[in-house]
Amino acid sequence: MAAITRKRQPTLAQLRAFAAVAEELHFRDAAAAIGMSQPALSGAVSALEDVLGVTLLERTTRKVLLSPAGERLAPRAKAVLAEVSGLLEEADVVRAPFTGTLRLGVIPTVAPYLLPTVLRLAGERYPELDLQVHEEQTSSLLDGLTTGRLDLLLLAGPLGAQGVTELPVFDEDFVLVTPLGHPLGGREGIPRAALRELKLLLLDEGHCLRDQALDICREVGGGNRAPVTTTAAGLSTLVQLVAGGLGVTLLPRTAVAVETSRSDQLLTGYFAGPAPSRRIALAMRTGGARAEEYEALAQALREAVRALPVRTWYEGAETAG
Repeated sequence: MAAITRKRQPTLAQLRAFAAVAEELHFRDAAAAIGMSQPALSGAVSALEDVLGVTLLERTTRKVLLSPAGERLAPRAKAVLAEVSGLLEEADVVRAPFTGTLRLGVIPTVAPYLLPTVLRLAGERYPELDLQVHEEQTSSLLDGLTTGRLDLLLLAGPLGAQGVTELPVFDEDFVLVTPLGHPLGGREGIPRAALRELKLLLLDEGHCLRDQALDICREVGGGNRAPVTTTAAGLSTLVQLVAGGLGVTLLPRTAVAVETSRSDQLLTGYFAGPAPSRRIALAMRTGGARAEEYEALAQALREAVRALPVRTWYEGAETAG
């Protein structure tokens, strides 16, 4: 069978537009995700369909669905974009380390508390680095890393994601935040088992901190607790709900100073050791061209966070910070 010779080839802009729509299944959200206007994005997808000679999307007045061809070709489009991103990344490395663009993804429960340290480090040690920060939830960050939209992630691990290498930076304990007058408020040496009897307020679905809190509850035998009826989109709102007497919550140590300073109606309690904790790590694509660069950055970040209430990591060994 003779091979088909195409007069036109898909452009990267067309592939990027299609990959975004395939991910979001919504034209407005897809356009926002890649910084393109909605008409331009729609036109790019239509042009790609014309070039390929297949229908990629089924458009209705309410939603967008992938056609059978779209389902089959979406992973190929993402793979092409990832390869192009790798090509550009390799060129950056050849030119010089710690130069060019570094697109850093950060989860919302880390960004407000660690970014001042990260930005100060980048400004002082890597002045030629164009650091671009994207705050998203873990699932979106991982997708961005694997498709090449993001270069490096700062988030809670372990992830256990295929093709992703984690560089531990530090561990931090969780503390219990209560309203004034709560019997556990201000106490030290609180047993984890106390969580079984508490009304624990959580973040919305999708936040890894919510999953970590639920895991802690399951560890102490609180798996049959009543359904959570009050949640929050961010830690600031969560803490205000605690101040209003709606329950208690868990905060990572790096967030305590910022969030508890917003209200004088809060108390902080500390768990008996070993306290429940989380690990914060940098995550990169396994085998990426800038792996040595990112490992050096992880080491520099470990040094930079030593003034924070965390336990830092050095050469794979945990060290008190």
